[in-house]
Amino acid sequence: MARSTRPFAAFEWMIAWRYLRARRAEGGISVMTWISLIGIMLAVAALIITLAVRTGFREEFVDTILGANAHVTIHAPITVTETGRTSRAIADYEAMAARIAAVPGVLRAAPLIKGQVMANRGRANAGVEVFGIRADDLAAIPRIAHPEARQGSLADFARGIAIGSGVARELGVYLGDRIRIISPNGVKTAFGTSPRVNAYEVTYIFTAGRYDIDRTRVYLPFGEAQRFFNREGFADEIEVMVEDPEAIDALTPAIREAAGPGTTAWTWRDRSGAFLRALDMEDNVMFVILSILVLIASMNIISGLIMLVKNKGRDIGILRTMGLSQGSVLRVFFLCGALTGLVGTLLGVIVGVLFALNIDQIFALVDYIAGGGVWDPSVRGIYRLPAKLEAGDVASAVALSLFLSFVVTLLPARRAARMNPVEALRYE
Repeated sequence: MARSTRPFAAFEWMIAWRYLRARRAEGGISVMTWISLIGIMLAVAALIITLAVRTGFREEFVDTILGANAHVTIHAPITVTETGRTSRAIADYEAMAARIAAVPGVLRAAPLIKGQVMANRGRANAGVEVFGIRADDLAAIPRIAHPEARQGSLADFARGIAIGSGVARELGVYLGDRIRIISPNGVKTAFGTSPRVNAYEVTYIFTAGRYDIDRTRVYLPFGEAQRFFNREGFADEIEVMVEDPEAIDALTPAIREAAGPGTTAWTWRDRSGAFLRALDMEDNVMFVILSILVLIASMNIISGLIMLVKNKGRDIGILRTMGLSQGSVLRVFFLCGALTGLVGTLLGVIVGVLFALNIDQIFALVDYIAGGGVWDPSVRGIYRLPAKLEAGDVASAVALSLFLSFVVTLLPARRAARMNPVEALRYE
């Protein structure tokens, strides 16, 4: 009579290991084992790489939003001018900015002038967006004051203009060159409004890390922007930066109250929320798809174990007649499948982590082989494919792979355990 033994005893591990490393001539399935192992390794590596790229892309995208743009933008109530035009100009911008800056959690509040103009040098033209801002406030914007690359110094900002590297490339200008800014809403004359044209020296060129920012953004000193856009004594909006941008929804009511009645607040989530929600949806879909890929790779274990059980029918019969219980047989074949899943998962983690850590070099090689143009920043917004490994992402990939590997192993292992030893040895 078969007697029960301690679960996963040493002899069960020994038998499982012997079956796994057996040559095909001995009834083993080493080839199928390797196929299962490699499939799980590639599936886990793909899942880890995808999760790392997803995390890195989202972090890079959000960082470029928060590092170069206002976390909250305050607009004044709409008023009607004497000429019948609507306006949101802020007359008491100094007092409003001071009240907002006093709100707990606010880092700074700065008045801003904004306008869309044409930048020109020679025969080159580029549509740009001008931000009129004070030098101290510009120096407090992380992605502008400490960009990925820069030319010149912000100390010279007061005597010229700061432009993005994309604008400089479009116009073909370098540090010290002069560019013209052309606004259609210029000087009012008896014959109508004539365009206003001013020339400025380029004193600072920055690369903020976002294609649309570098390609369109220009900074002018606040006073000069007021004169250029006929905003003397006014500001267009108040730019607010906070300590914790992720908690902006909870802080917005206090900022709006400090700004005054009738004002509106436009947060960075309002501006980019649709894109971030699309990223979340894409992340969930990709995780499901790659989870199915891991499941398909794990199914190879079933094929291998079914073949193993068939080839080892005689051995199972002998082991059962020697006193092994059904539980012991089940655990032997469960270990065969589980070890394959475990080793494949560990190798997948190693491959995935190494790939994610060296993704810049790998992507540069792919781009070189493809002849360039694999990554278009004008479409994707950022200049490179980022990847960031998170312990939670790696743990979720490992947990999913091991869970599926262990579950799919149970069916053929249970079949082996239920094999009748008499039937197994009848024709031996």
